[in-house]
Amino acid sequence: MDKVALMKRMDTKFVITKSQLYAVLETLTSDYTVLEIGANRLMSYISDYYDTDSKKFYLDHHNKIAKRTKIRIRNYIESGLFFLEIKQKDSKGNTLKKRIAKNAFEENLSSESMDFIENKTGQRFNLNKTLSNGFQRVTLVNIELKERVTLDLNLSYNSTVLNEALVIVELKQEKFNRQSPMVKALRKMAIYPYSISKYCIGLATLFPEIKQNHFKQKFRTINKLTA
Repeated sequence: MDKVALMKRMDTKFVITKSQLYAVLETLTSDYTVLEIGANRLMSYISDYYDTDSKKFYLDHHNKIAKRTKIRIRNYIESGLFFLEIKQKDSKGNTLKKRIAKNAFEENLSSESMDFIENKTGQRFNLNKTLSNGFQRVTLVNIELKERVTLDLNLSYNSTVLNEALVIVELKQEKFNRQSPMVKALRKMAIYPYSISKYCIGLATLFPEIKQNHFKQKFRTINKLTA
């Protein structure tokens, strides 16, 4: 797993249904191994996200600002670990992830957390918790390529599942590689990369009054796909 940690990487997402996922996985048994922790292959995650009062991080994504930030504390349940994580997109579309271990969730971010965020972003934000999300994940590790694939299922916000049929597939690579077995398998099913943010979809769902005209097509796509 260490060789595909990829704290700086290119992320490529796809949205599919659970039935499509099962069909894809049947063709990839010789290309990937499945990450296990103990006897578990299906891992559970809970994340608390933070944003400014004006929802800067959400609006930067909505307004298609290339360089943007997401901040969360994530509980990796099977591992019993918590991390404060900063995910940043650079102008080239790369994802840079920085994190420090925490002991638990923080309703209000501690001074240590705020100092870490300021040190890594160069800015002092006034942050509040905006939402909690949860999902279950299967992680595939490519046997030959430096690539990790995550399959996120049962995405929920504040304990309510968004769409039971939805699966978000995410390739994590040093740069986008069309020779990936996963990319090839999805292409054969006419499934192509699709930009989607779990944080932004969640915030738009929970706060319908927030600016979200650029995300309406995302909801239409999810609803049509999983109808």
